[in-house]
Amino acid sequence: MRGRILDIKKLAVLTGVVALTLAGCAAGTDSDAGETASTETAAAETVEAVAVSDIKICVYTHGDGGTFWSVAQAGAEKAGEDLGITIDYQGSTNDSARQAATIEGAVSAGCTGVAASAPDPGAIETAMLGLADAGIATVTMNSGSDVFKSLGAFTHVGQDEIVAGREAGYKFNDLGATNILCPIQEAANVGLTDRCAGARETSTGSVTDFNLDGGLQDLTAASAKIKAALEADPTIDAVFALNADIAAKAVLPAVQDLGRDIFIGTVDMSEDALNAISAGDIVFAIDQQQYAQGYLSVVLLYLNATNAHSLGGGLPMYTGPGFVDASNVEQVIGLVAAGTR
Repeated sequence: MRGRILDIKKLAVLTGVVALTLAGCAAGTDSDAGETASTETAAAETVEAVAVSDIKICVYTHGDGGTFWSVAQAGAEKAGEDLGITIDYQGSTNDSARQAATIEGAVSAGCTGVAASAPDPGAIETAMLGLADAGIATVTMNSGSDVFKSLGAFTHVGQDEIVAGREAGYKFNDLGATNILCPIQEAANVGLTDRCAGARETSTGSVTDFNLDGGLQDLTAASAKIKAALEADPTIDAVFALNADIAAKAVLPAVQDLGRDIFIGTVDMSEDALNAISAGDIVFAIDQQQYAQGYLSVVLLYLNATNAHSLGGGLPMYTGPGFVDASNVEQVIGLVAAGTR
């Protein structure tokens, strides 16, 4: 399909070039200018009607459809709506084998381009390289900033998790935190371990990884585990949660039950987490702006299909980290309610 789209595009572009050349030679009167504008419009409409209508961008992530991934999906679907193209979004609920199988099916599904998250790069490598062999353009999104080239993608859209972690470390330093617990809710997700590692690089205190695998599936059990860890070490004075639901529904209840003064920072946002920031119970949230991740991934693949762009210059295109704290939380709460943050 991709080859056919590009051939039609080339024909439409050649038509437009010829029309513009002829118009340039005959330019000089108001009627000529009107004819030129009509010809240019017709050429543009040819591209839209023939090529764009055939474009199908597939966004295949490890997402679980929760507060984070529903916003990323909304961004991808809004880009499709704005561009007038078909979007196929599928999450795999952190099942790497399922995600790989979905990516492998992209050829038969008629995908023009594929955006895929890569929390477990080895699990999807064969599938992603298979798309490259089939001539299907790919980008990675959300996770995979350091491996996108090895997966055959021309760029990555998201935040560098090491960088995000480093910035969190600086934030905790400003707060005076000296012993930071870093719960990891998906053991196979290298992006999460990178966040903890980044915080460890810049923190002037200690940062300890804590196994909370499966925590999102049972937040009550996760809260009990975190409470036990905090009870076992009374010197812990901060928790770097790597997910907004973990922060608001597992870490915060544990801290409140203990009645200790413990700083809580998180990655990503939810209504509960933002309300907790507004109330002063959570200090900050790192915003990787997942709506933009979905939206921009689709736009980049669209431009590749319609205009042979491979943007990014061989480097990732960062959407974060940004920070939400007491200074801007009220504005962001309104945007979250609208489904775009």
